[in-house]
Amino acid sequence: MCEKTDADCDGEKQTGSHWSLFLDRDGVINERIPDVYINDFKDFKFKKDFIEIFPKIVPLFKYIFIVTNQQGIGKGLMTIQELEIIHSEMVSRINSFLGKIDKIYFCPHSKDENCLCRKPNPGMAYMAKKDFPDIDFKKAILIGDRESDIGFGKNVSMKTIFVNSDSNKITEADYSVNDFYEIENIVKRLLK
Repeated sequence: MCEKTDADCDGEKQTGSHWSLFLDRDGVINERIPDVYINDFKDFKFKKDFIEIFPKIVPLFKYIFIVTNQQGIGKGLMTIQELEIIHSEMVSRINSFLGKIDKIYFCPHSKDENCLCRKPNPGMAYMAKKDFPDIDFKKAILIGDRESDIGFGKNVSMKTIFVNSDSNKITEADYSVNDFYEIENIVKRLLK
């Protein structure tokens, strides 16, 4: 008899994996708008490559998380409630095209506060580990489009994939891709 919840057992049967995926939001899931904080879902535009490829890699992971810095809250440009509305709608849409998100973690603090939860600091990874104790960071992949994302993954020994969304080359990442289309093969190789 399984000592975990039925949902946990079903998840393991579906994925056959003990790997976790950590995704940045802006620039990975949705189009990044330079110097703009998205505070209304009408401005949230999914990246086409994410919508097409994400459902293909979902079955490869036991857990999938979003980890996102949202300093617009700390700057007073949006509220936590507005962010939660955006995330609720985003997750609903992701679920509608056969994706899944187990939990979203966000840092509401501004960059100058230098809090533990703001990437590249590892606070959001530790929050996930507290909520899902069986996470093994050495069996986790971080996908991001900023140096802070890659630093976050490296700080807890995750494999890192840099999505080159605006010609910034991050040499510290384990892999660098131009779009989400290239990620499927990398993920399959890593999980072998």
